[in-house]
Amino acid sequence: MTKLDPTQNVSYQDRLGRNIAARLSDTTLTLPNDISERLKAARMQAVAKRKVVKLQTATSVNTQGGAATLNAGDFDGGFWSRLGAVIPLLALVAGLLTIAVVQEQQRVNEIADVDVELLADDLPPAAYTDPGFAHFLSINRRD
Repeated sequence: MTKLDPTQNVSYQDRLGRNIAARLSDTTLTLPNDISERLKAARMQAVAKRKVVKLQTATSVNTQGGAATLNAGDFDGGFWSRLGAVIPLLALVAGLLTIAVVQEQQRVNEIADVDVELLADDLPPAAYTDPGFAHFLSINRRD
């Protein structure tokens, strides 16, 4: 298998962009001087206002177990950065505690309802532990 020359492997978008740029360059030669000066001034303003992106590479990679973290040098986020990292953790813990308390309260209420039904019934609570009563209930259930 032979390798293709990268200059021959130009995508359609690249060719289209080059064709458009060539046509625009050709038409700028016929523009009046005042329009070309205004375009030049507009280009200079656009270049001056462009945002310069500062790339920051990771200075080290820390691996521990199956996790890896990237360190970006001497970045110290300060108080607000640390607070922003801790708030979601606190919200999670508070949510889990709230769920546990609500479920425990529901369980206590259900047990209390069963106790009220047992104590308010005509039968004494000891009847429920009698083997004959369990047999009586199973016979009556078939009817």
